[in-house]
Amino acid sequence: MEQIDVKILDRDYRLAVTGETKPRLLEAVQIVDEKMRSIRDAGRVSGVDRIAVMAALQLAHELLGAQQPAAGTPSAELLGRIRKMREDLDAEIARQQPLF
Repeated sequence: MEQIDVKILDRDYRLAVTGETKPRLLEAVQIVDEKMRSIRDAGRVSGVDRIAVMAALQLAHELLGAQQPAAGTPSAELLGRIRKMREDLDAEIARQQPLF
């Protein structure tokens, strides 16, 4: 497992990644950074934690729209992944809350 340093919305993060998943993770970092910058630049949301939550919601909404089964309900796997993302975001916001 390799550790890489990335920057999202001008903040540094160290991530653990395997060689085969590194390109996809770097692409995800770029997508998240772009989404967060667009939200921040729109000026309607302030605070990194709120920007992160809005970005997560928008990305999850896009993911649901792109991968929704024909019956109109998301798969259990997809819902589980979204739930995990939400839990990870909540944990990160709680961890960084003392900084603000």
